[in-house]
Amino acid sequence: METNQPQRSDITLSAQGLSRFYGTNLAVSGVSIELQRGEVVGLLGPNGAGKTTTMQMITGNLAPSMGAINICGIDMIENPTTAKNRIGYLPEIPPLYRELRVDEYLTLASRLRKIKRKNIKNAVQTAKEKCGLEDMGKRLISALSKGYRQRVGIAQAIIHEPDVIILDEPTVGLDPNQIREIRSLIRSLGDKHSIILSTHILPEVEAVCDRVHILDHGKVAFSDTIKSMQNNKGECVIEVEFRNPPTNDDITEKLNKVMVDQNGNSSFRISSHAGDPTDTIVKLAVQNDWGIVKLNQVQASLEEVFVSLTKNAK
Repeated sequence: METNQPQRSDITLSAQGLSRFYGTNLAVSGVSIELQRGEVVGLLGPNGAGKTTTMQMITGNLAPSMGAINICGIDMIENPTTAKNRIGYLPEIPPLYRELRVDEYLTLASRLRKIKRKNIKNAVQTAKEKCGLEDMGKRLISALSKGYRQRVGIAQAIIHEPDVIILDEPTVGLDPNQIREIRSLIRSLGDKHSIILSTHILPEVEAVCDRVHILDHGKVAFSDTIKSMQNNKGECVIEVEFRNPPTNDDITEKLNKVMVDQNGNSSFRISSHAGDPTDTIVKLAVQNDWGIVKLNQVQASLEEVFVSLTKNAK
């Protein structure tokens, strides 16, 4: 066992001021991510936001043009081999050899990770237990369902007990039952490891992540807890029902900078980026005899907040 093993409370990943140029194109600009042990962080962003480039830099597969990366206090630039040994990575397309059996493949992964020969059998068994593969050791990978192939991919990523696990779109293409199983697995792994989860599936982020990190146009658009994201004040949404309903045009003409969606004949969903319109809606309803039957402010969905944070970023 290494004598410089970090304490359990230490920061496992510190990426500061990461930037990456491709020629004259700045793909990532000044991105910083910090991860603590036992934490699951969602990495989000629209296509072309810089997520893949950021993950490639964090995993040591791409050198940053500027910035620093430390894994458990180990500098990725100065000591890349040692730093990478602390990372487990599942790319979007798992690196599986389908002609191998599960035990054969995980044994190969153990050797590639330089696990001592006497410890390989135990490492394979432990990884299988964590990933629900106890009865799959003799099965050909080609004969497994996609959900079980994803489990094998995660098993290879954790075979060496890394401090940081990076998962890229781990539930793409799975059925609802498989998705629930993989999410439960990710959450359980987050008890002892630090995890970065890159995904486009916002309910997945809500289900398993502690914090969220949103990139857009290569820059950080948001970095905070899930609750803070849900309470983001970029948009105020009001649901209101009228006894004598106006038209959509009546509402948009009398209220500034709002979007109006009509839900049935008398109910409306009013979204504002210019503050809370509740008082103005009540005043207009009295003046125009619209007659408010029901009015409440709703918490914006993660999807609505995500769109609000990214659609106007330059």
